[in-house]
Amino acid sequence: MLKSFVGPFIAILAIVTFILVLQFLWLYIDELVGKGLELKVILEFLMWGSCQTLPLAIPLATLLSSMMTLGQMGEQFELTAIKASGISLTRVLFPMVIVAILISIGAFYITDRLVPYSINQIYTMRDDIGRTKSEIKIPTGTFYDGIEGYILRVEDRDKSTGMMYKIQVYDHTVGKGNTRITVADSGVIKMSKSKDYLTFQLYDGTNYQEDNKRKYRDTTLALQRVHFRSQELVIPLENYAFHHSDSARYGEQVRSMSLKDLRHGHDSLSNLVAEGADKHLKEFSNQNSLTYRAQLDTSWREKASTTLPLPGERKWTSLKDKLRGYENAATAARQFENLLHSQGMEGYNYTNLIRRTDVEIWKKYATALACLLLFFIGAPVGAILKKGGLGTPAIISLLFFVLYWVVDITGERLGNNGTVTPFVGKFISAFVLAPIGGLLTVKAVQDKSIFNVDGLKIWIRKAKSKLIRMFRKTRIVYMGTPEFSVGPLDGLLKAGYKVIGVVTAPDKPSGRGLKVSESAVKKYAVEKGIPVLQPEKLKDPEFLMALSNWKADLFVVVGFRMLPEAVWKMPKLGTFNLHAALLPQYRGAAPINWAVINGENITGVTTFMIDSRIDTGGIILRSECRVEPTDTAGTLHDKLMAIGTDLVVETVEGIIQHNIELRVQRSFIQGDELLKPAPKLTRELQHIDWNAPTRTVYNLVRGLSPFPCAFTELVPGGEAAPSVIPGSASSVIPGSDRESPLQLKVYFGEMRYDLHAAPGTVLSDGKTYFAIATQDGALAITDLQLAGKKRMDVKSFLLGFRNPTSYTTTPGTSSSELAKAAPVEDN
Repeated sequence: MLKSFVGPFIAILAIVTFILVLQFLWLYIDELVGKGLELKVILEFLMWGSCQTLPLAIPLATLLSSMMTLGQMGEQFELTAIKASGISLTRVLFPMVIVAILISIGAFYITDRLVPYSINQIYTMRDDIGRTKSEIKIPTGTFYDGIEGYILRVEDRDKSTGMMYKIQVYDHTVGKGNTRITVADSGVIKMSKSKDYLTFQLYDGTNYQEDNKRKYRDTTLALQRVHFRSQELVIPLENYAFHHSDSARYGEQVRSMSLKDLRHGHDSLSNLVAEGADKHLKEFSNQNSLTYRAQLDTSWREKASTTLPLPGERKWTSLKDKLRGYENAATAARQFENLLHSQGMEGYNYTNLIRRTDVEIWKKYATALACLLLFFIGAPVGAILKKGGLGTPAIISLLFFVLYWVVDITGERLGNNGTVTPFVGKFISAFVLAPIGGLLTVKAVQDKSIFNVDGLKIWIRKAKSKLIRMFRKTRIVYMGTPEFSVGPLDGLLKAGYKVIGVVTAPDKPSGRGLKVSESAVKKYAVEKGIPVLQPEKLKDPEFLMALSNWKADLFVVVGFRMLPEAVWKMPKLGTFNLHAALLPQYRGAAPINWAVINGENITGVTTFMIDSRIDTGGIILRSECRVEPTDTAGTLHDKLMAIGTDLVVETVEGIIQHNIELRVQRSFIQGDELLKPAPKLTRELQHIDWNAPTRTVYNLVRGLSPFPCAFTELVPGGEAAPSVIPGSASSVIPGSDRESPLQLKVYFGEMRYDLHAAPGTVLSDGKTYFAIATQDGALAITDLQLAGKKRMDVKSFLLGFRNPTSYTTTPGTSSSELAKAAPVEDN
């Protein structure tokens, strides 16, 4: 682990330092170009510049090297093999953590010792380079004044030989104007190796020199003209060669001081601030304008000779006296204002320098801590992404580093200008990185991803759907009739979907008075002000035209009739149905009843796209629901309606987001499992067969409660008695030879009867319980209803039904046989 980490760290540190040095060189390139500096001077300058970049390069190198080390191990399945052998990621990271701590310690000493010294050297060399004059490059066709005391002009130059033609040299060293001029046909310029003088070798020219000394009586001027074939003109130079200063001159700058020097400087500045505060207080209190300072200052030792006049006691002798008093007061106030302003500026300089000193002190610790924190970001990123190249992991790592760098720079500036304390300013980046590093490390140790991509995609789809709905809501037509259909319709409206119309069954007369009754869905739609269509026939052209005029995007069907193709193909997003069972099981008209009759422990609801057949379309979503042993068709109906409401809303959202995947229903036998139908409920099914096992009878009663209800016939003395409809069975009374596998509510009274009676035998004490024998026990009935009577509990029934044991029951048809005889696709 050490070999795999230290090697990349050194390599990346070198690369990062090189890149930062190039940026450093680009920053100071203008100061270096044109100075004729030697290579060793430039290299020395870059060396000190590279030292200055180390506080930024070391944290970045730690981040990238740790990411690449763990990423390469994950990419080559080394981490998988290590974890499979029982070694945790914490143990793998331990030696790297030790190295990261050592790097942090090294970074601290670098920022404390090397960086301040390099800054000192950098500023010293910049000052030396700045004093070095640029190289002499005489242009052609213009006057050149780059040499102190001389002006040169050259008309032409041979680039291959360096020979210059038509040369003019103006000597201004004596400071008397153009009194010395040399004109030559050609010449060559050379500079000494030490760059302390310049040699002009001139050919075929003339020297002109004027003597401008005038006397009182003699005002004539003398001109000296000297022709030459060859002449050597020597021009002395200063500061054209780089000279390194003997000692650095910037050692007192805050950035060029070590931790020891900074603390010493902080103490000295604090003392100066304290002394300045005392001095300012004395200056302020000793102002002559404070006439009554002895009276106002409670710490004044000397006793005041006069008393302080109270407001209103001052008596002005004249208006002029009063005016003079106010002018004196205004003048004194301005003097105090100027005094406070000057004292404030003086104090600001000291406090600003103290803040900068404190920032530099904390900066040395913050840089070391950043190396350790970035290690705990880079290593987990590589372990989680399992890639160690310069792709996605490197980009993510660099984004974290940019975050650190921006926050660190911002915090340093806020600390320098006093917006926050120096400690907070320099450690704010640590406050940001520490939670991120801790979270990523925990994720890596637990072998979890950084974030859930699928969850992010879902969130984006939901946000997109909400944005679309803000500008154009999906137009939905809802189709349903029974009470079960009201819940999903209410859920769609509460979720904010636009239901533009409802299709339900026509009003029909019902009851003894044949009073016209409306469907539950119509009542709810009318209450909410939703348009309603009630077609007799779904293929009626008028109905199809009215439905088409709604221009719906989606049809939602819950508890409605089978739709013709002309209807379910109408909306562009399709038509889906909510079925109260887990398809492909229980296709048909009564899935809730048959799930209870068959004694299912689990049922649910399913949404599927409607096709040309019944309940066979592609499944969209399913949601399960547990069937309790005491559930009836009525209680299960309420459970599934609540679950179905949520499923319908979720399905609509998925269709709008185009985030659904249809699953084909299987319509064949799988192993020993046979698909169970849910045909219509018939009167033959309602007639209880007491020859069936107790559990079968019990489930039949539950599955038909509260509607249409199971019934039996009591026959006294062989003649048919009025029908008795059991409302709900509370429990199973097991036979004497076996125990019931389920505990059900049982109430027998105080006496025990022989339960080995033939199936259909009535067992009762005539007062407290009423039971009927089955194949393996008896069924205790808690409440029942006589034909044409109201529903009542068993005690009320027995009060008016004497000698119940003299009755017997008539045989019914087995529910299992009726289910097998019904077609699978019966609707």
